[in-house]
Amino acid sequence: MAVTSPPRGRLRRRLAAALPVPVIGLALLVGSGNLLLPLRQVVTIEAKMASKRDFFQDPVVERLLMKHGFRVHVTNMGSREIAQQSYAGYDVVFPSGQPAADLISRERARANRPVMLYRPFVSPIVLATYRNYAETLTAEGVAERLPGSGDRPMYYTLDMRKFLDLARGKRRGVQRNPADGYRWDEIDRDDHVRNGNKILAQTSDICESNSAGTYLGLVAFVEHGNDAPDNTAEAERLARQIKPLLVEQGLPSSERAETYLSPEGPSIAPVVVIYEHQFLAHQIEHAAEKGAPDDQRVLLYPSTRFVTEPQLVALTGNGARLGELISEDRELQARAVELGFRPRNGTDGTASDALTRFLTERQVPAPTTSSDDTRAILPTLSLLEDMIEIVGDCRARTGSP
Repeated sequence: MAVTSPPRGRLRRRLAAALPVPVIGLALLVGSGNLLLPLRQVVTIEAKMASKRDFFQDPVVERLLMKHGFRVHVTNMGSREIAQQSYAGYDVVFPSGQPAADLISRERARANRPVMLYRPFVSPIVLATYRNYAETLTAEGVAERLPGSGDRPMYYTLDMRKFLDLARGKRRGVQRNPADGYRWDEIDRDDHVRNGNKILAQTSDICESNSAGTYLGLVAFVEHGNDAPDNTAEAERLARQIKPLLVEQGLPSSERAETYLSPEGPSIAPVVVIYEHQFLAHQIEHAAEKGAPDDQRVLLYPSTRFVTEPQLVALTGNGARLGELISEDRELQARAVELGFRPRNGTDGTASDALTRFLTERQVPAPTTSSDDTRAILPTLSLLEDMIEIVGDCRARTGSP
């Protein structure tokens, strides 16, 4: 007797009817060649980060990283806190500025465990405020609208010397008791603001934050005749001299950008020290949702400026792979622009003009700074650390010896 085989199509249908659904799905994945895609190994990167977590916790960035096989788990803390605490078990640390990264690099070098440094983007330190306060400072001759910005500008230049003079009780060449710094309602001739707070810029916690430490460096540079202190005695004396300009702000918060963007911001913190990308990200989102930028929030660019150089410090091989990826991948660099960062050119390391182009396309005014601005020089790392300790009373607060 001859045994005949059923047609192949009928056999496949019988097998399909007999097999459970998950097995069928597995067979289809094998046949399509996509079996390995969902099962690709995903590497979890353990990271400590400060304000640059804004980039890695963005949902679009998370999806792009996952496409390359990376998941980044972020532990949030201030830049100096990152540098001063143990980073054992972490693949990368990403403080918001060079001083904290230098602390980490120096410590690792002492232990004969060198690191890899990556600088994927930059974000200047800025003073964020509200239109009424900016116009009050402009009428006082302390701020100036940037050229070509129209009647309702988004960007101003702030004369740091005159701004600090107001906080020290000096106005238009007349000095009163330095302890009695001027308040907003004392200089407001046009009734723009009704605020009895002292005129100064509020920062995040100076013992933890890179932005606060950098602002301390800016204030010290201006108060020292546009020069950085170059020895311990000079640095300590200067730190005590500028301390009132940095600690009379009340209790510092860990994140000033959140306060600034809140409805209560104008009354709580009229001028705050943040990063440019935090302001621009808000304006980009506001324009996308409401068809126009936020007209009431504006930026003051210090005439004495310091461009921060956030550095991703790779502690492991996987950390280095992540650093290379965010520095070179076009999609990730494009997303950095959409989040308000200034990406660096991969060829020469300079900041590209991609941000200006993007903002123009989204009808958000692009910032331009004056070529006449003075570039500040921070004290050396050890001197800056001493000044931060004195101004913030950091050891007394933490109980450290």
